[in-house]
Amino acid sequence: MKRPKLKKASKRMTCHKRYKIQKKVREHHRKLRKEAKKRGHKKPRKDPGVPNSAPFKEALLREAELRKQRLEELKQQQKLDRQKEQEKKRKLETNPGVKLSNVEPVEEEFGHCKTKNKAISGKQSSKKLYCQELKKVIEASDVVLEVLDARDPLGCRCPQIEEAIVQHGQKKLVLVLNKSDLVPKENLESWLNYLKKELPTVVFKASTNPRDKGRITKYVKVKKKAAPFKSKVCFGKEGLWKLLGGFQETYGKAIQVGVIGFPNVGKSSIINSLKQERICNVGVSMGLTRSMQVVSLDKHITIIDSPCVIVSPLNSSTALALRSPASIEVIKPMEAASAILSQADTRQVVLKYTVPDFKNSLEFFTMLAQRRGLHQKGGTPNIEGAAKLLWSEWTGASLGYYCHPPTFWTPPPHFNETIMADMKCGFNLEELEKNNAHSIKAIRGPLLANSILFHSSSLTSGIMEEKDIHDVVPKQEEEENEDMDSDHEIDEESSDMSPAEETQEVLPEESTAGEQSARSFILDKVIPEDDAYDFSTDYV
Repeated sequence: MKRPKLKKASKRMTCHKRYKIQKKVREHHRKLRKEAKKRGHKKPRKDPGVPNSAPFKEALLREAELRKQRLEELKQQQKLDRQKEQEKKRKLETNPGVKLSNVEPVEEEFGHCKTKNKAISGKQSSKKLYCQELKKVIEASDVVLEVLDARDPLGCRCPQIEEAIVQHGQKKLVLVLNKSDLVPKENLESWLNYLKKELPTVVFKASTNPRDKGRITKYVKVKKKAAPFKSKVCFGKEGLWKLLGGFQETYGKAIQVGVIGFPNVGKSSIINSLKQERICNVGVSMGLTRSMQVVSLDKHITIIDSPCVIVSPLNSSTALALRSPASIEVIKPMEAASAILSQADTRQVVLKYTVPDFKNSLEFFTMLAQRRGLHQKGGTPNIEGAAKLLWSEWTGASLGYYCHPPTFWTPPPHFNETIMADMKCGFNLEELEKNNAHSIKAIRGPLLANSILFHSSSLTSGIMEEKDIHDVVPKQEEEENEDMDSDHEIDEESSDMSPAEETQEVLPEESTAGEQSARSFILDKVIPEDDAYDFSTDYV
């Protein structure tokens, strides 16, 4: 019988085999590193922060700190909400037969109301800042450029701003007709003849190239396929330069020029065009400029950018829809788009959007959603998406529409002959007329048949004083708050009643609640025509 082997097999191997294994391992590790490099797994780079040469570094850092604080507060609030929900679930698990009291939903409703009120107060505080910055710009300026959208010049004028400039005394006011490439030439000439009776008016077309972060070129080749009013060339710059330069020579010292106007009329785009460089932030969204920004054009002329003018809620629904940025106003796209559509020529709207004739705005938005392929789940047309699309096109810088000037010229109440003569004093108006005529010839505007006729309202009122913002509270919000208070009082009274009395009084309340929900459903579905109801709405 053989004796078993007590020793294990030796792990010794030849040097050739050992070196071969080591080589294979090295190749495998090299392959893994190469693949990781292709995937881009790198160490996260450290944030370099804001450079010292950046303008308004302190303000940017302050905004970043405030943003961090808000995020932290939001996280803490979410954590507390989660803890409350977990406690409720535990109570239900421990006592499944016992229902939660009626006090908790009331508290939740009041909590929702508080968050809503916080959002409203935040928007009111931003409005106050806008008013403060606008006052600073007017006080610091020697010449004020009021930028008007050439598609609706009268609706872009603010009587409160013009009156404040007149009251300051030795300040000049100049009107700038921007976006003049979006209206027919005949309409542009008629508006120029109407406005120059009151104040010096400059025809302008700012360079619209938001993607270009570098220097704006003077001569840019326009593609053949592009529409004539989407070019990147600037018109009217020489006329505005000569007008300001001539006034500076007569003034005898360096001047400061403030640029003011409603949102999305092209204030920042005009400054970028004059400077030939993208200094001010521009974009499609309304109300991007939130504080005054000083830009030196040359040794003698300094230009100041300003935030938009706050629209008063006492204006018409159409003015609110066109002049209210969503960042500081509570806007319902459906109501805003319906207000715009009610003032536009129906036949030309049908031709522009290639839809059949419609009876009301709801029918139009349904057909537009089907035409543009805007659908919800289940294939139903996205009516709200179509309303947002229309609203964005009319407040943007691509759609061509126009308004007729009034048949008879009447000076506004805050102007008289002496004030108008003082405003024109110091400017070379003959040279300005020549430059305007040259700009109108050079601009390739749309044809009259391809544009939409829009029935403009009168001057748009704005808010200058901070105290006026407190008084401005939408009616719907007041009614909601009153309803919440009344519901809370009813709940307190019902807690003192007997169970039999509660059942007797709950039945009629449920029926009225059902009627109210049915009414609200009908009102949401059916939108009346025209302005039969109230609405509670760079180019920068």
